[in-house]
Amino acid sequence: MRVNQFIELKSKQLTFYVRGFLSRTIEYAELDMFIWDTFEEWTQVTVSKNDPYSAKERVFWHLIHQLSFWPKDTLLTDSLLNDELNICSDYICDQGCFPMDCIGIRP
Repeated sequence: MRVNQFIELKSKQLTFYVRGFLSRTIEYAELDMFIWDTFEEWTQVTVSKNDPYSAKERVFWHLIHQLSFWPKDTLLTDSLLNDELNICSDYICDQGCFPMDCIGIRP
């Protein structure tokens, strides 16, 4: 699988988990498991050091970083962070504008 294929597939899934978690229909443990599964699946992706980043990929990895960096309570209660998570989720599903100050990098 190539980078762009991976990002396209996982973006839809990530958005599902983020929106479910923020609306409290998906537990944090399930979101966390998805993130770790995503990292594991990433190891199977063919990546060349010359493969350029797309804007969607940068936002995707930024979103993954935010979700894995902040504790559960902060993710649920910080309104600015919630807005950022929603904006990033919208963007990676082709439903919004590129989020400001969003520079994700590959793991």
